Amino acid sequence: MLDGVKIGFAMCGSYCTFSKALPQMQNLVQHGACVIPIMSENASSTDTRFGTAKEIKSKIYDITGKDIIDTIKLAEPIGPKKLLDILVIAPATGNTIAKIANAITDTSVTMAAKATMRNGRPVVVCTATNDGLSASAKNIGTLMDMKGIFMVPLQQDDHIGKPTSIVADFSLILPTVISALKGEQYQPLI
Repeated sequence: MLDGVKIGFAMCGSYCTFSKALPQMQNLVQHGACVIPIMSENASSTDTRFGTAKEIKSKIYDITGKDIIDTIKLAEPIGPKKLLDILVIAPATGNTIAKIANAITDTSVTMAAKATMRNGRPVVVCTATNDGLSASAKNIGTLMDMKGIFMVPLQQDDHIGKPTSIVADFSLILPTVISALKGEQYQPLI
């Protein structure tokens, strides 16, 4: 289904969703994709209650068989060398979404996004932010309106305990990627 498709899989610091992201990375590999792992500098170096950075990076290497791109310097060649057919950002934090919406390139993930968009290739955003229905809402809306950006369907994850929190349905990364490669937004979005 995805034989030979070069997919950048970028992870930002929503550490609690790594357990949802890694199986989807594996799913893309199982469907034939060549997955190139990318992590923000913070995601790549921070130990949390959800696992140490070393453990997470080891799991990613086991899934992809590739070293992780985790600096701007390592991410910079993505554009000129046209290394990716598509980029998935999962999880995409409110911070990273804001940076992409405002053309700020100061992490490996935002560099990969800029490079992929510059090459006219799709970027799939898998949102995970506690302020999706407050401070980050404007930036999520901006991305939804940008050419070449495709959103993994999203929802409130805890409308009582965290009424402004939005998390995408990570299990829909594969169909969203397939649709994005055709230039279509996977539906329903919400």
